[in-house]
Amino acid sequence: MDDYLESLRDVERRIQKAEEQSAKEVPDVDRPAGVPDGFEPHVQLLYDLQLLAYQADLTRVITFMYGREQTGRPYPQVGVPEPHHSLTHHQNDPEKMAKCATIQTYHIKLFGDYLEKLRVTPDGDGSLLDHTIVLYGAGISNSDRHTHGPLPTLLLGGGAGAIKGGRHLVYPDATPLANLYVTLLDKMGVQAEKLWRQHRTA
Repeated sequence: MDDYLESLRDVERRIQKAEEQSAKEVPDVDRPAGVPDGFEPHVQLLYDLQLLAYQADLTRVITFMYGREQTGRPYPQVGVPEPHHSLTHHQNDPEKMAKCATIQTYHIKLFGDYLEKLRVTPDGDGSLLDHTIVLYGAGISNSDRHTHGPLPTLLLGGGAGAIKGGRHLVYPDATPLANLYVTLLDKMGVQAEKLWRQHRTA
């Protein structure tokens, strides 16, 4: 309980600090109140809020996306000053592809730090990571050609014993990713044969 309360206080302090920074005069820049100064502290804060929400059992499901589609975000903190989206249209240019890989490696590093926090946070007879299912991936495979397969996807965590880890599975081309979602629903006790959207008529 002490660890949880200390983590909560730490997040509260960081939010207060972000609010204080947001109150400062910044010329010619519109900043929403409360947003941390910089991509990395923002991502880390959101990951920590997720961890606390799981730890307090405030939610069972969280979705989180690093950036919107076609983001123009540059990454000077890892040596990539160009906008991310334009680099994804690399036309097999080795330099642009290397910069894309640098950004992806940076994203994975931030994600890995979050997983480590889940791993070392006690939860019942194991850790939060033992009792969580985390799906990490993207919506596109080859960004230069806008192809959606094969789509590398990471599935992490133990799912309270429902997930067997340490495997690299390769499925035939054109296997729907929705198959994985249906399997995950089954692992969580939700019976569904397929994912579908109900169409309503007026």
